[in-house]
Amino acid sequence: MTTTTPASKAPTEPPVRRRIPKLSINLRQYGIVAALAVIVILFQILTDGRLLLPGNVNNLIQQNAYVLILAIGMVIVIIAGHIDLSVGSVVAMVGAVAAISMNNWGLPWWGAVIVSLLVGAVVGAWQGYWVAFVGIPAFIVTLAGMLIFRGLTLVLLTGGTISGLPAEFTAIGAGWLPSYLGELGGRDVLTLALGILTAVALIVFQLRTRATLSRLDLPREPAASMWTKNGIAAIAIVWFAWLLSDYSGTPIILIVLAALILIYNFVLNRTVFGRHVYAMGGNLFAAVMSGVKTKWVNFYIFVNMGVLAGLAGVVSTARAGGAVASAGQNYELDAIAAVFIGGAAVQGGVGTVVGAVVGGLVMGVLNMGLSILSVDAAWQMTIKGLVLLLAVAFDIFNKRRAGGR
Repeated sequence: MTTTTPASKAPTEPPVRRRIPKLSINLRQYGIVAALAVIVILFQILTDGRLLLPGNVNNLIQQNAYVLILAIGMVIVIIAGHIDLSVGSVVAMVGAVAAISMNNWGLPWWGAVIVSLLVGAVVGAWQGYWVAFVGIPAFIVTLAGMLIFRGLTLVLLTGGTISGLPAEFTAIGAGWLPSYLGELGGRDVLTLALGILTAVALIVFQLRTRATLSRLDLPREPAASMWTKNGIAAIAIVWFAWLLSDYSGTPIILIVLAALILIYNFVLNRTVFGRHVYAMGGNLFAAVMSGVKTKWVNFYIFVNMGVLAGLAGVVSTARAGGAVASAGQNYELDAIAAVFIGGAAVQGGVGTVVGAVVGGLVMGVLNMGLSILSVDAAWQMTIKGLVLLLAVAFDIFNKRRAGGR
């Protein structure tokens, strides 16, 4: 009878801790923010400190609100691989409708705003139908729209101007929040409080996002980069609020812009619709094969663009204090330039709401700085064109370098 001895137990090895990959730093995204900072510092020096006077900072927001609103919608259009050349004409037409609805139809200011947004949605649906379901390229459809809606603006206004709009309406584009909390040392306390709360909320949100990624063992940004980025952003927000508090407080349109940025950043990054937009722009054939209802996505993209163009029409008309037939000239070019300067790819599939807003601010700072320096309007256009060309060239250069070509 043979006996067997138990096999020797293999030595146990300590568990290997899996290294969590870190996200690489997006040089394109950081580059445009750095470019904005450099441009601000440059013009602050060239204008002997006049660029960042509280009144100029306030005007920067109110004067460029229409560009930022249009850029938020345009970045979605461009990510999906389209373009919209009609938004400037839509802004003018909606402004005319808003003024007529208050002065001629007797609607209250809030009723005129609702009508304006509905008109924008109808315009977007009209253009979206031809693009999505008929198959006409967006360039052609919106080029036709640019002519159609500019012509309708002239018909509605008969080449004239409608002014004398209600104060509640004009406050949308040129008003400020009431000073509910009073003043401290001549500064609006509400504006300071909003700035501090926004900075704190930004850091808390980033920390929660990082904790979630860590818990799920997903790639995350290096801690040093994250703290540096958010620290600079928080300081900039509080400093910006400090400047505004010394003028008239918080512009109403700034609250509208902040809400739009939050909403559309969430839509693009956290919803099925946003993922479908990126998928279509990145590879349309793959998106179709994956079951994306591309026709309806395209349709809703243009409806959304129409609504935002309607809102920009309201803001532009409120800021001007009346509707004029020449409103909205070149607005589409400003919005498209802001999107491309902000990092969107010409081929589609790449772009962010925050990038588009930063691009719009770059254009706004250029406009204001050059105006303070009394640079001729022709040279202002030349400089802005060169900035746009360099931004797109830089994007193409990065793609070729990444592809090893």
